[in-house]
Amino acid sequence: MKLAILGGSFNPVHIGHLVLADTVLSTLGYDRVILIPTYQSPFKQGAIGGSPQDRLDMLAASIPGDPRLTMDDCEIKRKGVSYTVDTIADIMTRYRPEGKLGLVLGDDLAGSFLAWKRASEIIDQVDIIIAQRITAGAERFPYPHKRLNNAIIEISSAVLRERIRNHGNWRYLVPAGARTIIEERKLYGYFPLEVGAPVISAGPGVWGLISGVEAAVRTTVSFSRFLHSRNTALLSWDLCRRFGLDPQAGYLAGIAHDICKSLGDAEMLNWAQMDGKDIDAIERKKPSLLHGRAAAVVLENRFNIHDEAILEAVRLHTTGDRGMGPLAKVVYIADKLEISRDDLAPGIRELRETADLDRLFAAVLEETVGYLRSQALDISEGTLRLFETVHKRNSR
Repeated sequence: MKLAILGGSFNPVHIGHLVLADTVLSTLGYDRVILIPTYQSPFKQGAIGGSPQDRLDMLAASIPGDPRLTMDDCEIKRKGVSYTVDTIADIMTRYRPEGKLGLVLGDDLAGSFLAWKRASEIIDQVDIIIAQRITAGAERFPYPHKRLNNAIIEISSAVLRERIRNHGNWRYLVPAGARTIIEERKLYGYFPLEVGAPVISAGPGVWGLISGVEAAVRTTVSFSRFLHSRNTALLSWDLCRRFGLDPQAGYLAGIAHDICKSLGDAEMLNWAQMDGKDIDAIERKKPSLLHGRAAAVVLENRFNIHDEAILEAVRLHTTGDRGMGPLAKVVYIADKLEISRDDLAPGIRELRETADLDRLFAAVLEETVGYLRSQALDISEGTLRLFETVHKRNSR
């Protein structure tokens, strides 16, 4: 197997690193590129940023499912100042590549190559690949090498750290997996601008969990259903912020609420009855009404989500029931009012601006029941109980 290595601080890893690795693979015939984060670069003493484990985790989260890329922690294991000549010896011994190992250098480092430890040995041991970083190939390198015709992406880890610290634009300059870790661990001085909201009790790694659920929804339901789910999540986020609830919980419940929508009747019944609650005659006649209950069971069993407010919101988003909590009301509302719905009654979209959660919920419920009755559609027992309770409360 032909291997090349690309080292660096990866503090943090960014799209420039991965584009560079991809170019090596696609243009020079290598089978795999090994990404090697340094423990301490001899040229970047005292760089402030993520810990060695943070940087390893960000790399791992940035290359899932791509067998052409791997990572090696040999320099971090060695600790101390990382010297390329030692890394080359280690990689050659353990990986036993076909032919010479490729060593990717940015042209910004080419001018100082002779200052590297045992530079002459490196020249003999590897095929040096000079990548365009800042000079588009203008830097002279007087030793055998290959020039890489890669795109110049004018971004650096140092610039990214500054942007993160100062709330600048950075999120789409790093891979999604790395972005999640930066936000969850508050690396590089990151702090969300939306402060004060409680963190849901789903445990650590909230955005990683949300990303996993969202990916499952995207690959399980039709695109139009996914678009509806994401719009529901966004409106739930907005409503939670307006009404002083946890927006992360709103987004998670919103994105997950229809995850079981595509199940067949038998499978829907099997999942739903795992919650131990009764299934009424209308639900048995029309099992699709159970997709909220089934989704709540899936979230608890497959994603280890045990926050009752989130599970209730998912479980009751279709039928509702008496005693619904604030988050469940928000998701019920968002499911009915999200922006892509084209079956809303005239004027109902304006309800989204109502300032009071209970008033908004009551108005949406009344519109929903009115529509079901006008179409002579079956109404679940839970919806009828809820409507009766809300109607009595509002008529006092």
